[in-house]
Parts: sequence; structure tokens; C-alpha cells
Amino acid sequence: MIMLEIKNLRKSFGSTEVLKGIDFSLEKSQVLSIIGSSGSGKTTLLRCLNLLEKADEGTVSVNGEVIIDAKEEDNYTDNEIRDKRLKMGLVFQQFNLFPQYNVLDNITLAPITRVKKDKSLSKEEKAERIEAIKSEARDILASVGLSEKASSYPCEISGGQQQRVAIARALILKPEILCFDEPTSALDPELTVEVLKVIKELKTGERTMVIVTHEMEFAKNVSDKVIFMADGVIEEMGTPEEIFDNPKSEKLKAFIHKSQDNF
Repeated sequence: MIMLEIKNLRKSFGSTEVLKGIDFSLEKSQVLSIIGSSGSGKTTLLRCLNLLEKADEGTVSVNGEVIIDAKEEDNYTDNEIRDKRLKMGLVFQQFNLFPQYNVLDNITLAPITRVKKDKSLSKEEKAERIEAIKSEARDILASVGLSEKASSYPCEISGGQQQRVAIARALILKPEILCFDEPTSALDPELTVEVLKVIKELKTGERTMVIVTHEMEFAKNVSDKVIFMADGVIEEMGTPEEIFDNPKSEKLKAFIHKSQDNF
């Protein structure tokens, strides 16, 4: 069953064409890693999928439903954009936690705000749902190994722990597809290991994931499919074995050779 389908996605910044017609699909519960050199279009692709950048052309479908049509993006209301983003959770490079809120509040802020604004709910129903959200957040915190940090503030925890909080924040919104944009790029090697371990464990939960990463060994071990991007196009796509053990394009061969220190 196809969960994510991208057709002819294009994006330019001024005269610079960053995405030059991206096409691929991903089945439910699969993990896709996107690799490539800086400037190849990886992050721009993720940002277009999450409506953080407006695509110039193309469509994005989730579970058979077109959620982004570049021709219609200017007509989307704020509520429509929010609902579409809920289908595609995104974990950023830089955590983006609110420093004034503790860990539990960072995770629950968005869903609790949504409940508070729901005019169809009574005061009692809102209170019940808010308690349920907090309970679920504690369960998710436990699943990423941070039960004891619920009351801590971002400045009181490590970068690896902050990134795990960011993952928990994305999970509580129950996205159909969970996306990661270089989730370890801001971390030192020791903290990188703990974050990659959490992401790998998420695969056992049958989640569909798209991971932009420079961690080649991780991509090789966790992925069902790997895309190598270069100069705004998909230069090569295949299984981890095909991409890493039997690359066909000269650009991919050169990239892997340059990245061998990561293996």
C-alpha cells in the first residue's frame, strides 16, 4: 500500500532551480533515507512536503489523498495548512524547543492548544482531553527514555535529550509520516548514537518515515529504500544494498567514496 507519493515536485529560489522534478513513492511502514551532498535539495524537499516552502510545481499525496498541489497552495487557508502539516510530522536539525516551557509542556503545547480552541467541547470535556494528552505525553517520554525529564527545561538537558523531546513532540501529533531533517547534525558523536537508537526503535512501531541524513551506516542499516540526490534530482534510488554496495552512477560512487569515513 502506497503511503506517500511525490509527482514532479519542483522548486526554485529566484533563478536557482533547487528541485528539478522529483518523483518517488513510499509504502506504508517503510523507512526512506535521503542522502546527498549539501546543496543537493534534500532539506528543500522536506520543507516542501511540510508546506514550509511553497513548491512551484507538483503534487504530494498521502494515503491516496492529494494533500499538496502546487497550483492550489496560494489558496490554502491557515487551517488547511495546519491540517495538512499534521499528516507529515517534522523533526528539525536544531530541536526548536520553547525555552520557557518544560519538557512536558513542549510536547503537549500544540495538542492542548487545539483542544482549548475547540468550541464544540464543554469545559469538562476539555479538561478530560487535556489530562489524556498529558498522560500520553508521559508514555511517549518513557518510550524515548526521558521519563525523569518531564519537569526539566531545555537548558537543563543535553542536546541529545532535546532532540529526543523534539521526536516525542512530533509523535504526539500522530503524523501519518514522520520526517527527520538531519536529526543528528547538531550533536557530538556520543549524543548522535542515542538519537539514532531512538529513531531505529521507532521502525519497530511500523511507522512510515523519511529521514534526511549524513549518517551513512545508519541509513544502510535502518532503511527499506534509499534516495541519492544530486543537483536537484534523484540521481539514484534503490535498496540499501543497491545504493551502498552496487552504486551505478559516477556521482553516487564519488559520494560514497568521500563518505567512507562514516562507515
